[in-house]
Amino acid sequence: MGYKEVYQGWQADPDGFWMEAAKAIEWDKMPSKALFDENAPLYEWFSDGMVNTCWNAVDRHVENGRGDQAAIIHDSPITGRKQVITYAELKDRVSRVAGGLAARGIVKGDRVIIYMPMVPEALIAMLAVTRIGAIHSVVFGGFAAHELAVRIDDAGPKAIIAASAGIEPNRVVPYKPLLDSAIEQAKVKPELCVILQREEKPAEMTAGRDVDWAEIEASEPVDCLPVEGNHPVYILYTSGTTGQPKGVIRHTGGHLVALNWTMKNIYNVDPGDVFWAASDVGWVVGHSYICYAPLIHGNTTIVFEGKPVGTPDAGTFWRVISEHGVKSFFTAPTAFRAVKREDPKGEFVKKHDLSCLKQVYLAGERADPDTIVWAQDHLKVPVIDHWWQTETGYAIAANPVGIELLPVKLGSPSVPMPGYDVHILDEGGHEVAAGQLGAIAIKLPLPPGTLPNLWNAEARFRKSYLNTFPGYYETGDAGYKDEDGYLYIMARTDDVINVAGHRLSTGSMEEVLASHPDVAECAVIGVSDDLKGQLPLGFLCLNAGSERDHKEVVAECVKLVRDQIGPVAAFKAAVVVDRLPKTRSGKILRGTMVSIADGKEFKMPATIDDPAILDEIREALEELGYARS
Repeated sequence: MGYKEVYQGWQADPDGFWMEAAKAIEWDKMPSKALFDENAPLYEWFSDGMVNTCWNAVDRHVENGRGDQAAIIHDSPITGRKQVITYAELKDRVSRVAGGLAARGIVKGDRVIIYMPMVPEALIAMLAVTRIGAIHSVVFGGFAAHELAVRIDDAGPKAIIAASAGIEPNRVVPYKPLLDSAIEQAKVKPELCVILQREEKPAEMTAGRDVDWAEIEASEPVDCLPVEGNHPVYILYTSGTTGQPKGVIRHTGGHLVALNWTMKNIYNVDPGDVFWAASDVGWVVGHSYICYAPLIHGNTTIVFEGKPVGTPDAGTFWRVISEHGVKSFFTAPTAFRAVKREDPKGEFVKKHDLSCLKQVYLAGERADPDTIVWAQDHLKVPVIDHWWQTETGYAIAANPVGIELLPVKLGSPSVPMPGYDVHILDEGGHEVAAGQLGAIAIKLPLPPGTLPNLWNAEARFRKSYLNTFPGYYETGDAGYKDEDGYLYIMARTDDVINVAGHRLSTGSMEEVLASHPDVAECAVIGVSDDLKGQLPLGFLCLNAGSERDHKEVVAECVKLVRDQIGPVAAFKAAVVVDRLPKTRSGKILRGTMVSIADGKEFKMPATIDDPAILDEIREALEELGYARS
């Protein structure tokens, strides 16, 4: 069957489609049906089944004779360490850590915060928590103490598992002082802190509360505890969080079924293949595609402690892929843009045998066509843009390579996946014509594995996602569908700008700017204008080694936008900057840039990678006459 037949099969019988997919999971008690809609619009999936995530991700592969297969490959160019953990070794380590937590009073339903860098122990901790029916909340390692404290108070953890430090390319980040400060600030006080000591920066332990990871892992092993299909696996706070956090929850049954389905159908890997998502366990990509999906499906997953450039160079991705035999590779467009900026001619690609690599996937930010073309030209494999969110946990729209490789349309993440009935709506909630920009909304119910609710915040869940378009989930993204049903994600709804009554997508302007041969990366924001309401303003980062005059490049970029989008865009101003402000997951902080340009107060984003960049942006804006307070 091709994509159309599979999608239509889901449309014709959603319950049958997902019950069939559920057969790939080992249940202690098979659910009686897929969808439970008694509390609509708070839908649930597989609620009356009994199942355990850790069993499906670890134990069953050992039981089925795959114990000697590599489960996790840890590759850390920063420390120079490499390690392979088989499924049998993973089962032993996870069951012992789970035993250590259980022996110290952690039971089903308790929350455990995990605050760790990219080390195998982060995955072991996640799996150990799910083994005993507890609920984990991974907080990005090195997150500021105040932000960690806010999450401690919201999740109410009985325990926190942390590392003593994270190792960055040019520095060691001590986590323990941040953790101690967060606990001091938080109203909720965890009873137990488990600390993984890293030799680069061992931590001082707090007597009576802190326990060494090695002591926990030396405990007696425990078995998996089956939980209900609607029991939460984890809470994950959205990366754009400011103020009161939004804790996305994931139910056990749907999480297992949906993620397992994606590995073959979207990512085209079979059990035993090596899969690498170059992200961090602190983000949703790390949850779904470093830890859970590859292990549930019986793949080998890579835990990479490094950066796309500088550890040691722009060829580190290709070394890892070649050395470990990666078949499917998943990263963010921003990572490829960083590599392309350092190595525009792809010289590093030629140094490695990449014959193992069959397909590349991009997500996290809009993948500009220029970056996709660069990757296709040098890697000689399909480069697939796909679109999803922290809230959904996996792809809303993708090119389902394992079912059928559809024609790639540059700038589009292709088509909706089974489970997602995607509509483009105007402000009144009415469907718009093909090619017309609107709000992207998904008809309820959302498929299994997506968020059923927010942690302890049902009213906020309804207000954030369900109230704007009754009967639909509001994605917060704007875009359009073409005549073939391909989706185009053009901007966050907030980034659609209104220039003299014309609704324009900043994404389409960025697409044009990125096509300029000297531009490595760019962003467009809408700044306030007394006459036209808003005007677009471009930020350009040039390729490494570019010696072009900045004014010439800006003039050429302004002409490009005028030629390709037209005078209606009113694109007249751009500035060259060294770098763009981003979150640690690679998202450009356009909203913060708008606030600076318009002279408005703003809260420093909790997830910002380097706050110093904002000063550089302010200076660039002041030169153009913006950033007036």
